[in-house]
Amino acid sequence: MAMLPSFPRLHNAAWPGLVGKVADTENAPIDLDTMLRLTANAEVDGVRFDGIDLFITAPHVDIDSQRDDVQRLADKLANHNLVAGSLVAPIWHSDGGGSAMGSTEDRRRFLSQLRKTCAIGQQLRALGMRPHGIVRIDSAVDPETWRRDPTANQRQIADTFKEAVKIARDHGETLAAEGEICWGGMHSWRHMLDLLERVGEPETLGFQADIAHTLLYAIGYNEPKHAMLPEGFDFRDDAVLYDALAQLTAALRPWTTDLHIAQNDATVLGGGTHDKTGRHCLPDDPNGKLDITRTAGLWLRAPDGTPNRKLSHICWDGCMFPNAVMLQQETWNKVLATMIEVSRVHGWSAGA
Repeated sequence: MAMLPSFPRLHNAAWPGLVGKVADTENAPIDLDTMLRLTANAEVDGVRFDGIDLFITAPHVDIDSQRDDVQRLADKLANHNLVAGSLVAPIWHSDGGGSAMGSTEDRRRFLSQLRKTCAIGQQLRALGMRPHGIVRIDSAVDPETWRRDPTANQRQIADTFKEAVKIARDHGETLAAEGEICWGGMHSWRHMLDLLERVGEPETLGFQADIAHTLLYAIGYNEPKHAMLPEGFDFRDDAVLYDALAQLTAALRPWTTDLHIAQNDATVLGGGTHDKTGRHCLPDDPNGKLDITRTAGLWLRAPDGTPNRKLSHICWDGCMFPNAVMLQQETWNKVLATMIEVSRVHGWSAGA
């Protein structure tokens, strides 16, 4: 295999070991050590993952970690020859946070969890174990609750995000809001763009794209009036599909500072405390609707071929995969091969 470009670096995600998992079932939470081992041991023709993106919640990384705890985490990453990348802030009620459009106490908890996450990210950078990456947030509320008063609720989410921006800046961090159909005020591409524009801080608050979730944006799953594909669309029609995805990407790419690579079969899935969102599946799933490399290229490069230099790394997101799939080393070798192909086609060198 030819040498890969310098960027983007290739990361795996640790949070699929927790999101959608239910204790004492066949899909119980998977500990961080196991996720690190599976990630570090993945190899294709001598190429390995460069890093891992983390969920800052117990049992993976305790949100109340002290400096010694963060040092131990850094040492653990170094022992696996991995760095940390983007961090997911546990801003949901189930993890100690609260809705970004909720009560004063809800919003206080939301911002407190974000502040603690930024502090951990800052410490990992100081230790030399986090060369790149954002802190991920969302509105922490469902679309149906948001729809009770869209105007007031969207304004309140934007106000909370503006406070989040101040916290991030104080810690030398940047934020990205992940577009998913399950988050109120972010559940369609138009609402997502509206929210980003209301906050109006593109240097500090950007967009985290996940190509499985943005496919659901194009379908208009939770907001049909914003659909970019016709009802009953035949996914064999590549021309229509990629015209819609190109339009969607053109609107959100200028805001995009973090990218998840995934596959999707154009259906939704929920698990544990996580509401239904785009179903992630293996790269070679026969029901997968995306040409992953082609779709990723819409985010990684502008139409003129210019690389999106805001994206210093890309991350595979296998959220809510069953444990029977996740615990197989071959799964991560297969995923890594897909990431390598994306990098080979769309990567760029530091001096380019």
